[in-house]
Amino acid sequence: MNASKNPIPARQKGFNRAEVVDANFTEFVDGWQGNAHAAPRDDAPVLPGSDLDARGFRDLFESQLISRHLDLMARVLRVQNKVFYTIGSTGHEGNSMVARLTRHTDPAFLHYRSGAFMAERFRKLPGMDPVMDSALSFAASKDDPASGGRHKVWGSKPLWVLPQTSTIASHLPKALGTAIAIEQAQRIGHRLPVPNDSIAICSFGDASSNHATAQTAFNAAAWTAYQKLPAPVLFVCEDNGIGISVKTPGGWIANNFRDRKDLDYFYADGLDLAEGYAQVARAVAHCRGTRRPTFLHLRTTRLTGHAGTDFEIEWRSIEELVALEATDPLLRSAAIALESGLYTKPSLLALYEATRKRCFAAADEADQRPKLESLAAVMQPLAPYTPKAVAAEASRAADAAKRAAVFGGAEKLPENLPPRHLALVINSALHDLMAKYPESLLFGEDVAQKGGVYTVTKGLNKTFKGARVFNTLLDETTILGLAQGYANMGMLPIPEIQYLAYFHNACDQIRGEAASLQFFSNDQYRNPLLMRVASLGYQKGFGGHFHNDNSITALRDIPGLVVGCPSRGDDAAMMLRTLAALCKVDGRVCALLEPIALYMTKDLYEHGDGQWQFAYPAPEQAMTLGEGRVYHEGADDLVIFTFGNGVPMALRAARTIEQQHGWKVRIVDLRWLAPLNDAFIAAQAKTARRIIVLDEGRKSAGVGEGVITAIVEAGLGGTPIKRVVGADTYTPLAGAALLVLPGDADVVAAANSLAEPEFASKANSSRTTRKSTKS
Repeated sequence: MNASKNPIPARQKGFNRAEVVDANFTEFVDGWQGNAHAAPRDDAPVLPGSDLDARGFRDLFESQLISRHLDLMARVLRVQNKVFYTIGSTGHEGNSMVARLTRHTDPAFLHYRSGAFMAERFRKLPGMDPVMDSALSFAASKDDPASGGRHKVWGSKPLWVLPQTSTIASHLPKALGTAIAIEQAQRIGHRLPVPNDSIAICSFGDASSNHATAQTAFNAAAWTAYQKLPAPVLFVCEDNGIGISVKTPGGWIANNFRDRKDLDYFYADGLDLAEGYAQVARAVAHCRGTRRPTFLHLRTTRLTGHAGTDFEIEWRSIEELVALEATDPLLRSAAIALESGLYTKPSLLALYEATRKRCFAAADEADQRPKLESLAAVMQPLAPYTPKAVAAEASRAADAAKRAAVFGGAEKLPENLPPRHLALVINSALHDLMAKYPESLLFGEDVAQKGGVYTVTKGLNKTFKGARVFNTLLDETTILGLAQGYANMGMLPIPEIQYLAYFHNACDQIRGEAASLQFFSNDQYRNPLLMRVASLGYQKGFGGHFHNDNSITALRDIPGLVVGCPSRGDDAAMMLRTLAALCKVDGRVCALLEPIALYMTKDLYEHGDGQWQFAYPAPEQAMTLGEGRVYHEGADDLVIFTFGNGVPMALRAARTIEQQHGWKVRIVDLRWLAPLNDAFIAAQAKTARRIIVLDEGRKSAGVGEGVITAIVEAGLGGTPIKRVVGADTYTPLAGAALLVLPGDADVVAAANSLAEPEFASKANSSRTTRKSTKS
């Protein structure tokens, strides 16, 4: 078809390009005038010179047809409210070759135009139905085997396709992490859930390849290969030349990736099965054989727009659309089918229509299947929690002989040592965890030989060696991508983020990827990880915003994420045990915010008192998720809710308040910031005559808001309340930092204001809260 020379038939000028593409196939087959060969044997080349045999072609072609008719079905039934997703795979059906040439045990991280890949991979195991499974997903049915109706995702537990949502390119770092994990597991003696020579497959579009997250993955892959370390990931760039409406410059993908060192480039024609099959095979064989990161540039095209709501005819010329539609890979496959003699025109059209009928029949059945109809059903896989099993796991100590070997003898066991400060207790707790879990890995920036910026990981590399405790490149997105990969392969990753401010560079690896996997896979896949983050403000002599970040909101807002924040060493040790148990038992994604300013703090009230050092808890001691710590139980004149640095601050302020007002002051250390234990907060507030909420985070959307909400919703809003909180600003350098963060004096001032008779009178009459000048 040559749009520049021949007039465009009226039929091809239609508004609905899905209908045009559909009709093009029938018209092409009806009008085919080529010469047919004698049908080849199943094991013979489908066409002379092709590496693809006849059996393989038939399977691939049928997978292409299934993908195409699922797309066409979705466009028709979306307007009837029977289907809820119309981003299609039309034009990308060549990715079926990648599925055929890889194994169903090769973990796959797919982008949304992977219908043909999935249809072909379904052939790998008997008794599976790509049409019905896909129809259930399109219909958002509760019976959808991939996500249980929570999203239209390409996923399958038995086929090792881990469901992906649509954040741009955010799945590339964890695909690389999975590839590296396949090799790392063998170095530490961990038994893999997939064969040892598996590869990780990761597909994405040409436009997505420009995203910072994608570039992170490419760089980290090359950084790994440069050091002669294996990273068997197959990056499949499905190049259709456009991202929604933004065109990729011609030749950009080839020119950008062809000559990159340590990222091995291969090209394949995804529009032609006979031509592209051998090209794809070479890339797959190279990746599996060399264990090097491999970039497969797969030529595709995008037909029928980005999604059902994208009416390309409104912004692209009809001539351009017709020219694109002439490159439809199914037209080339139809020509191969007829030329090879495998099909006649009538048998080919019959197959085409039978596939359509099959897809619509499956959609009709899926429409009748149950949907998610309650909040509990929707949230069921998001944050599983089995308290008894978690408690049992958390209190299970490592083997006594192994502990003695790790710590250098029974007399050096940490529980036999005198009280110590936070950093040292965390260090001992990490030694204990790694002795308990031989599949655990600790990694991040500067954590190995140096032992971390604050020496919290000192000695771990020497004790557990470089295969389990190691430095990464300086990139938080890669660190968290690695963590997900290790978790996918059954290990327990303990990544360190050097500063809380650095987490924000990579937040989507937790928000959009790690924390969402259980939800979007209906708890079939889990990627448990325990992220440690040096956090919060008040660091002396070494400051500024990036080393004194008090922005906690971005973490608390992530569905399903567990966030703990200890203020003292013994709590930190027990919280680490509980968090690790949550990972192992319930597959949870967890974060421990370690207050930097308390790492080395030994004293509480005055220099040399040693009252902020604590004994190491026995290895059988753990802590229940949500369990707080209460100081001065039964003191009701004033209750201060706080966490982290606020705990010693509140204890110091309480002394002054007791001296000035004669009040008995109770301090409530929340310890767990997500989820907040509303019942615990309400129980502590119930008997309080006055309340201060001390939140070292920022005023807006901080932890304090959640605490006050829990109090008010418990019907206790009439209790006079003051909030002492950080300002909504960045943390400046040196002493100026203390102007924007709460201090001891601010807590005392808030108590003084609560002592004013008129405040209590107004609070009781209006049942409202007022904010302190500090808030």
